[in-house]
Amino acid sequence: MKFILGTKQYMTQVFDEEGKVHPATIVAAGPLVVTQLKSKEKDGYSAAQVGYGVRNKKNINKAQRGHFKGKGDFRYVKEFRFKKEGDTTTVKEGDTIDVSVFEVGDVIEVSSVSKGKGFQGVVKRHGFHGGPRSHGQKHSERAPGSIGATGPNRVFKGTKMAGRMGGDRVTVKNLKVLQIDKEGGRLVISGAIPGRRGTLVEIRSL
Repeated sequence: MKFILGTKQYMTQVFDEEGKVHPATIVAAGPLVVTQLKSKEKDGYSAAQVGYGVRNKKNINKAQRGHFKGKGDFRYVKEFRFKKEGDTTTVKEGDTIDVSVFEVGDVIEVSSVSKGKGFQGVVKRHGFHGGPRSHGQKHSERAPGSIGATGPNRVFKGTKMAGRMGGDRVTVKNLKVLQIDKEGGRLVISGAIPGRRGTLVEIRSL
């Protein structure tokens, strides 16, 4: 199992050997340090806990500093669960992981937090068509319309209404690694990745 953390940079387009153009996202990835290995016997599941980024030491509490054991002052701490039992032997505590673990053509999935769009109406949030624009209608172009039947005398849970949109954890699968810059620590990934520039991105192989 391959995995890494990074930050989203910007989108671009990449030409392959056949001259076909692919939309792509640049991600500044790694290096990570494995801070802890969790086992099924001790913790109930097997996973690798990793630290990424740099943080001011005064902003890290004493318990975390003790847990890091001098491995670094990390800004982010995340866990990657192992899908197979054999994956636990691929990394050890204290190991450093960089973009070289991936290869061009690897199929991956990417998870990150999407852009927050604030409080939005039903047309933008759920794709409602709105009311008709003629026949005496007034101020109802983007109104939600009826919200339920009269019989139950209540609004059903889950009814699509206006509300806060975006800011959700989104996972995109079946993306490909198009290019790897080992010296610069960058990955060029096909397609779009959720989030703004600077968003923390989790990348794992399928």
